[in-house]
Amino acid sequence: MQGAETDVSNASEPVLSPAFVPLAMSVREEFDEWAEDGRDKGMEERHWHTAKYVLARMPVEAGDTVLDLGCGSGYAGRALRDTKDAGRVYGLDGSPEMARNAQGYTDDSAVSYLVGDFDHLPFEDDSIDHIFTMEAFYYANNPNETLREIRRILRPGGTFFCAVNYYEENVHSHEWQDSISVEMTRWSGEEYCEAFRDAGLYVAEQDNIPDRETEIPDSSAFPTDSWETRTAMVERYREFGTLLTVGVSP
Repeated sequence: MQGAETDVSNASEPVLSPAFVPLAMSVREEFDEWAEDGRDKGMEERHWHTAKYVLARMPVEAGDTVLDLGCGSGYAGRALRDTKDAGRVYGLDGSPEMARNAQGYTDDSAVSYLVGDFDHLPFEDDSIDHIFTMEAFYYANNPNETLREIRRILRPGGTFFCAVNYYEENVHSHEWQDSISVEMTRWSGEEYCEAFRDAGLYVAEQDNIPDRETEIPDSSAFPTDSWETRTAMVERYREFGTLLTVGVSP
């Protein structure tokens, strides 16, 4: 089995460290299957509803080095290259098939994809300007260690934009654990803030980004296969949406 420094592109990797760390097989197997079934594109479509607003807020400047943690199809890194002229983009995922698919979606030599473990990020100290993650952080085996790793590789003043839909206050997300074999961490907003601070990151902001694009039917259509009431569906998408926590490296 390949480890953390596995790169599915041919680009040079000036900031990569030589550490070798085995992947968690449950994560790899689960998301390899998703990628093989084409579910990476489906996730991209759903996540884009709120991810695009997170990406727009990132203070990425031309030439910056960016890491997309749990990159899936790699849409976020490609967007940052297109809209903010990021200089170098790395996407890291625990699934070789996800990383392979992502590499196949671009011919940009400044974008490359790695297979790795969130708890042992294969980058040198102070080598990354900004880190983005969408609906992936809670898959980390040890989220506190992941945050320490993020703090280690971020340059002073670098930012970590952490976006999740699965979190404590979003009661409509709690049942998601029942449909996936990978153990997920469900923190509250305050627990995210506390964990960021414990890892040495300043919490610059935290807020909810509503999903205004998921269509919500008229009340006469409820109950549906997924929702008992329209009120619950509105709460899930328009109020809870995506929890965004932004950390800054001192």
